[in-house]
Amino acid sequence: MSAPVPVTVDIWSDVMCPWCVIGHNQLEKALEGMAGEVTATIRFHPFELNPDMPEQGEESAAHIQRKYGRTPDQAAEARGRMSQAAEAAGYSFQYTGEGDPPPAMMWNTRLAHRLLVHTLREHGAELQVKLKRALFDAHFQQRRRMNDPAVLTDIAASVGLSRTEAAAALTDPEIDAVVEAGEQQAWDWNISGVPAMIINGKYMIPGAQDPATYANMLRRVVAKEAALVG
Repeated sequence: MSAPVPVTVDIWSDVMCPWCVIGHNQLEKALEGMAGEVTATIRFHPFELNPDMPEQGEESAAHIQRKYGRTPDQAAEARGRMSQAAEAAGYSFQYTGEGDPPPAMMWNTRLAHRLLVHTLREHGAELQVKLKRALFDAHFQQRRRMNDPAVLTDIAASVGLSRTEAAAALTDPEIDAVVEAGEQQAWDWNISGVPAMIINGKYMIPGAQDPATYANMLRRVVAKEAALVG
């Protein structure tokens, strides 16, 4: 029996993006069903959906209505469809924090991307994925203030990073330059929306897909690259 084929999946994504967590869940389901066929290294890269978001953020429903020109009813219908898609993918947007839920908000995520870039560079892809998932949960399920350095430091500590290290990464200009470069790379790839997944640096899968679509694409990539080598 042949050994699993290693593949790399680079994902441009934003913590504010509900379809990004849905897409990642669907990709993980696909990979579970392909155990023995491929082993995947997943790396997240920066994409800011709202780089000009003010410090105080914006209430999520109002943001969607303003940005996409939707009526309140249209926005509510879209949220319902999105929640159903998330549940089908094994993720819930329901509030899990203590007490009454605070408003669902949208934030600028530049600091979160610095933390993710640092974690990938210094600790590798596996810990970065853990951090990304913790950031998703903090935003969608706990409704924490995702542009607050203290909040981000707490989240980093929850996955094993030291608070001192995390705090330093949030203010490191070199890390910020890497975030800039990652966002520029997205534009170079003509990525205008997320999630966007690129397999082995060559083959793009745009948007959140179902597990079968991800599995089929991974198999096609493996077969194509094997044919090129052969």
